[in-house]
Amino acid sequence: MLYSPSFLMMSIANLFTTASLGCFFLFPLFITGHGGTKADIGIFMGAFTLSSVLCRPWIADMVDRIGRRRSYGVGCIIMLFLPFTYLLFTGELSSFYLALILVRILHGVGLAICFTAAFTYVTDIVPSDRLNEGIGMFGVTGLTGMALGPVFAEIIIQKYGFSAFFLFSSAMAALGFLFQLRLPESFTNINKEPASSFFTVFKRRKFLIIFSLALLFGMGLSASGGFVAPYAREKHIAFVSVYYICYSGAAVLTRFMGGRLADRVGEGRIIPYAMLLTGAGLLMLIFLKGNPVLMVSGFMTGCGHGFLFPCLNALAVRDEPLPIRGKINGIFTGGIDGGVLVGSVALGYVGEWGGFQALFLAAGICLLAGIPVLRGGTREVP
Repeated sequence: MLYSPSFLMMSIANLFTTASLGCFFLFPLFITGHGGTKADIGIFMGAFTLSSVLCRPWIADMVDRIGRRRSYGVGCIIMLFLPFTYLLFTGELSSFYLALILVRILHGVGLAICFTAAFTYVTDIVPSDRLNEGIGMFGVTGLTGMALGPVFAEIIIQKYGFSAFFLFSSAMAALGFLFQLRLPESFTNINKEPASSFFTVFKRRKFLIIFSLALLFGMGLSASGGFVAPYAREKHIAFVSVYYICYSGAAVLTRFMGGRLADRVGEGRIIPYAMLLTGAGLLMLIFLKGNPVLMVSGFMTGCGHGFLFPCLNALAVRDEPLPIRGKINGIFTGGIDGGVLVGSVALGYVGEWGGFQALFLAAGICLLAGIPVLRGGTREVP
């Protein structure tokens, strides 16, 4: 049974947790509002994922060792309390630069735990012949949260300021914590010992390919999550969140309309087209002048995301044993976070050097580069 009570309850929890994350797509406005530059945006958005990348082996091992649901609860608690620390930062960015980097790093640990634990939980409980559909439909709640988060956040910032914005983000994480409290565990490691170490699993050729593709995908996500809002503001586009509405709406639509397509034809046949579509959507932003281009770009990148994430995740865990799935999802989600980290910093400096158009050109090329990686590796991936 795909839509079990556990699946639905974890999906609701995921909706609120990702809404808390989605709020921070507008965090670059806080940075620029305190005197930050494009490079500063890249550094602070990248710092959010730095700790999650560095701690990923520990996080993945924790998910396999103490359980998926319990790990998810720990992540929610971190995401609940960290937004309160942002309330302490006032004045010029230079006066609290290092302290803010530290907070961003700690905040990122919470998200990494939630992200890894939630998707491991879901891959445990969905039927294997509906793996793409299950991951995709679970992701609908995340995409919805990432769409609603920026919308409410933008309204709250405009009416009440950043203090209310941070409190709202905390409240979303609190709801995510409450909804997962009564979930049963999907897997318990009775022996409390991992079947294989994180790096033993990572060194398998299959997972090196998955990691590489996830890394490139993450670099594209860093462009969408960190640079669309300030670029649109620079172009004097009033309602920045229209991009995220179209992005998430398109990604949700692909899950409903094509949820079982990859299960029928295979993930390897879908992924190249998804990467092409996502890359083309980012390249469209080179021509941004108003809402129409912003909406079309959001729709294209969202469609690509809608297929790409579940296909990569399903390819990673398919036919793999439960005791190492936390590590597998750690590799996959760690690759995405690593791409977001590298992309946030590197693209920030590209933007400083050549402007936002050069930034989105580079981001689009990153996605297109994944196609030859997959073409060369699919013969090796079972």
